[in-house]
Amino acid sequence: MRNSWSKIVQVVGSGPNGLAAALALQRGGCDVTVHEGQGVAGGGLVSEALTLPGHLHDVCAAVHPLAVASPYFRALDLAVEWIHPPYVLAHPFDDGTAVLVSRDLTETAAQLGGADGPRYLDLLAPLVAEWPTLAKDVLAPLHLPRAALAYARFAAVAARSASGLARRRFAGPRAQALFAGLAGHGTLPLERPPSAAFGLVLATCAHEGGWPVVRGGSQALARALSVLLTQAGGRVCLDSQVESLGELTSAAAVLLDVSPREFDRLAGPRLPPRARAMAAGFRYGCGVHKVDWVLSEPVPWRARECAGAGTLHLGGTLPEIAAALRDANAGHAVTRPFVLFGQPTQFDASRAPAGGHNAWGYCCVPANSDVDYTPLIEAQVERFAPGFRDVIVARHARTARELAQHNSNLVGGSLAGAAGSPLRFFLGPFPSLRSPYLTPLQGVYLCSAATPPGPGVHGMCGYHAAQRVLRDLRSQGADLYPDRALSIF
Repeated sequence: MRNSWSKIVQVVGSGPNGLAAALALQRGGCDVTVHEGQGVAGGGLVSEALTLPGHLHDVCAAVHPLAVASPYFRALDLAVEWIHPPYVLAHPFDDGTAVLVSRDLTETAAQLGGADGPRYLDLLAPLVAEWPTLAKDVLAPLHLPRAALAYARFAAVAARSASGLARRRFAGPRAQALFAGLAGHGTLPLERPPSAAFGLVLATCAHEGGWPVVRGGSQALARALSVLLTQAGGRVCLDSQVESLGELTSAAAVLLDVSPREFDRLAGPRLPPRARAMAAGFRYGCGVHKVDWVLSEPVPWRARECAGAGTLHLGGTLPEIAAALRDANAGHAVTRPFVLFGQPTQFDASRAPAGGHNAWGYCCVPANSDVDYTPLIEAQVERFAPGFRDVIVARHARTARELAQHNSNLVGGSLAGAAGSPLRFFLGPFPSLRSPYLTPLQGVYLCSAATPPGPGVHGMCGYHAAQRVLRDLRSQGADLYPDRALSIF
């Protein structure tokens, strides 16, 4: 009887990390139930008809470089169709040209001109070649690296600030701006370490596995994970809102795919005062303001080749991008935002009625801002695509505050797991010598993007948290499957 009880695990939250943890645990021999408060699984992987009938929009996560780069997801037989646009991304400039990043590293470097092309190759070629092995060390908590030399080379560069690295590595404004845009996905100020890490990882992903979208919307990825879980014998309970950890007493372990703030709420008085202070003091990133559009025709880019890019970085130069991120993180009004832009119906016609088009864009803004940045976002798109406003048929916008209300994990409207010291990216909200997934409560673990390796649709926070749980349950005598049944290493 003891062994049966010792296998029961409850997971709160069905985001990519919650589902990844649940699947690893179920395949490892546990009896897993996932509780999702909404009527559909996915968390940040939800797709909805936000605007007009027939138009499907990704509510949060839309492009998936880290999903196809994830060692865990690569080990799964996911029933999704990845769509790779001709160009991974485009970075347009005011002169009507653009840097186009393709999966071909040499082709991309050739556009940068002068010495910057060879410097781009020197920076990224080793990382791209080593990524299949290096990813297992990069997308993990602190540990003794398996690929020690490769990881040391990566860490020596990744620990820097993005602006410092770009200016030291590249001489020309095009290459500097390109790296600034890549690093800008991390939402940190580009002057703050380790902002360079985001640029390095995303650039490496661009050339190693691409930045695909999922046919039919990001929701399809959540569905695929849910199917694998149920096929393994696990359960996903929708409309199952957990209000207190006290509701989950009949479990040997509880995993929470939630923010530290939500963990504090769920734990309530069970959490010691010092731990409550740590949860309350956890620093989140700046907010984002997101807009989804229905368009009458494709975006009229001045640099026409931008039509072949899945993602666009609309921010101009490195100084402009850095200023926008610096202001957002400092809580100042952003006057010229750095806009991340996607045009999925260029490559996936299933997201709109026949002949229809939709697009999305978001920018960093002060946390919890209720200011409508839609006009400024559209002005930035118009800067590189004159006539963009003329092709807008409908729009749906959410301020940072509205995003936070929509998803409690997006505290202040932040997409980043942590914005404090670099150690937060490695140690998690409740630093422990044993594991960053432990909490002060026995048998309760965190597996959200607030834990290593941080934000992104990769499932690795959930995977590594699940490994910690399985080790702990085995040490307590639980009769589980051998490690080889679920290890990706």
